[in-house]
Amino acid sequence: MAAESTAFTLVLPVLPLDDEVVLPGMVVPLDLSDAEVRAAVEAAQAAARSAPGKPKVLLVPRIDGTYAKTGVLGTVEQVGRLADGDPGALVRGRSRVRIGAGTTGPGAALWVEGARVGEDVPEPLPGQVAELVKEYKALATAWLKKRGAWQVVDRVQAIDDVSALADNSGYSPFLTTDQKVELLETADPVARLRLATQQLRDHLAEQDVAETIAKDVQEGVDKQQREFLLRRQLEAVRKELRELNGEQDGEESDDYRARVEAADLPEKVREAALKEVDKLERASDQSPEGSWIRTWLDTVLEMPWNERTDDSASAYDIQGARAVLDAEHAGLEDVKERITEYLAVRKRRSDRGLGVIDGRRGGAVLALVGPPGVGKTSLGESVAHAMGRKFVRVALGGVRDEAEIRGHRRTYVGALPGRIVRAVKEAGSMNPVVLLDEIDKVGSDFRGDPAAALLEVLDPAQNHTFRDHYLEVELDLSDVVFLATANVLEAVPEALADRMEIVRLDGYTEDEKVVIARDHLLPRQLERAGLDGDEVTINEGALRKLAGEYTREAGVRTLERSIARLLRKVAAQHELGRRELPFTVREADLRGLIGRPHHVPESAQDPAERRTAVPGVATGLAVTGAGGDVLFVEASLADPETGAAGLTLTGQLGDVMKESAQIALSFLRSHGAELELPVADLKDRGVHIHFPAGAVPKDGPSAGITMTTALASLLSGRLVRTDVAMTGEVSLTGRVLPIGGVKQKLLAAHRAGVTTVIIPKRNEADLDDVPAEVLDKLDVHAVTDVRQVLELALAPATNGAAPEVPVAA
Repeated sequence: MAAESTAFTLVLPVLPLDDEVVLPGMVVPLDLSDAEVRAAVEAAQAAARSAPGKPKVLLVPRIDGTYAKTGVLGTVEQVGRLADGDPGALVRGRSRVRIGAGTTGPGAALWVEGARVGEDVPEPLPGQVAELVKEYKALATAWLKKRGAWQVVDRVQAIDDVSALADNSGYSPFLTTDQKVELLETADPVARLRLATQQLRDHLAEQDVAETIAKDVQEGVDKQQREFLLRRQLEAVRKELRELNGEQDGEESDDYRARVEAADLPEKVREAALKEVDKLERASDQSPEGSWIRTWLDTVLEMPWNERTDDSASAYDIQGARAVLDAEHAGLEDVKERITEYLAVRKRRSDRGLGVIDGRRGGAVLALVGPPGVGKTSLGESVAHAMGRKFVRVALGGVRDEAEIRGHRRTYVGALPGRIVRAVKEAGSMNPVVLLDEIDKVGSDFRGDPAAALLEVLDPAQNHTFRDHYLEVELDLSDVVFLATANVLEAVPEALADRMEIVRLDGYTEDEKVVIARDHLLPRQLERAGLDGDEVTINEGALRKLAGEYTREAGVRTLERSIARLLRKVAAQHELGRRELPFTVREADLRGLIGRPHHVPESAQDPAERRTAVPGVATGLAVTGAGGDVLFVEASLADPETGAAGLTLTGQLGDVMKESAQIALSFLRSHGAELELPVADLKDRGVHIHFPAGAVPKDGPSAGITMTTALASLLSGRLVRTDVAMTGEVSLTGRVLPIGGVKQKLLAAHRAGVTTVIIPKRNEADLDDVPAEVLDKLDVHAVTDVRQVLELALAPATNGAAPEVPVAA
């Protein structure tokens, strides 16, 4: 057994070894460019001048800034230059030293006291120790032979000292620093040799496992290489057979690997394509997977991955872009203003080098919401024209399958990419203008919800990494300008609507319709009718009458059909010899050509024929999917002898509208005396409220004051003014509450010939959105209480005449 000996005390300079361990018997070169190493060597040299022998240092491992408790006494054998030319010293480890307290010494080095550790090994060696020495030499010889270090084998076999044999393992490169420190701090030579043997045995076991794994991997690689070589040979044989039979060799496009390598693809897309090419080369001709992979590769290679349309000069000429929009669309100021803002911001970002931020470009998602025929779809083409980009229209009406948006999985027969990917492919550019038409008509069933699949497409924070189920590679949609159209915003899911900027198109005024008909509709229909512009003209008075009396709509689609019908009549009469050309269509000619007007304003009718000619009828305003419209409310009282008391509602009313009728009736019952109304009739007789056009469903609270006015007119016998229309919700206390769709309702009132409109006071700010030419022709009253409504809407009572109250049979 070994025992520590303190026969003498050593005072040595410390040479720290960072994350390295030197054992006795090892000879190591040290770099003197390190300040601590150089200081220790110089201190040892200075001390050696006054003492016999070579300079001595204490080699101490320093692990993570902490010194070990045991070091090695080392002698500086030589000082010179290392192989790389840097100054160095050759140090030989001599014996273990137990480190004591620090002390002082010459030079800048750290000096410590140390006690040499004695190592006693019995002579001769016991049988177990001899077997341990034999086992270690056998293991070390096996490891050295695997590394090809034959010259070291004899050196190891020649070592007979147990301590030196154990310390020789310090040269092993596979030992960790902690393992070497454990060997250094083990003072007993036999225990140290047993530890070194166990470490060498564990390493050889790990090496055997690694060699087995490497062998298996190499066998698999060799098999793949043989398979690849055989398939190449098979292709060569097939080629020779085709030439022998006189068949044409496959075109160069069939070589998918060459096409993929030659294509300008993004890095990740290229990697995915090359993987599919590898599968294709390994697949047999009879495998159906081969045709699937070819179709997928064709789709990927046809995608315009790096193709972008340079925005035209007009896109960066903001005035020029606005001129394009004005030339192609009359009105729609809000939409054109928003598009102009987008182009202006894009121009400034481009000028300042901010085209791409965090991998995303400056795309836009606008939702154009409005009634049919106002130009939502054609506006998308105008945006693309103004920006100089490609335009693609994606019709979503009736789409129920989620795969139509995201694509089908390739496992399905006939799988295709989604409509978004197909739109980009059709455009041939990664930054087209994509119009998602009729987004509110998207349906959902057991196959999924396409509207939910659109959430990622229309989210500017996500669509730069859109992943189609068919392609399964990331597609950057951040530079695409998405325009969505919808007739009813309420039909669009809330999460989807939140991702878009809503721009409302509430319809055209009569003046705007005349301009559109003159500048756009008439030239187009003249061409379709085979007529020249100098052969048939329609004066402005005729166009205005067509817009006001023959059509009553928010858009201009029916107006265009009326113009087309008018021109067809003129063309047919000319061919029959009944009319000479050129011909100018005037107001007086319209009735003879296309018949009588279909929408005559109430103010233009005979007073006795107007709907409001009897008490109990009021004119309201409503919003439908086709824009704003005029809504009449009729009220009557049942005969007390034949009719049951209570409230009857007809006209396909929704729950909200039914509740508004109950509120109106309750308000009049509780405040009838204050309003000088015979409320007794409301208690004893049944009340019937009807909304004409009974086949059309109706709902909403905005008819509250209209129903209240109709009932008040019925009870008081005072007629409702013909030129008055109203909208607003009523409360039980008679307050008039705000509603929506003010702009559309005022446009509808203007089209219907109404001159006075009553709206809630809290909707007064919405008048800023109404065109000035419409407001100039309307007398708008903002009210807060039903009493104000009745004062404005009811005509003065006749002098002493009994009211004529309509009675329901």
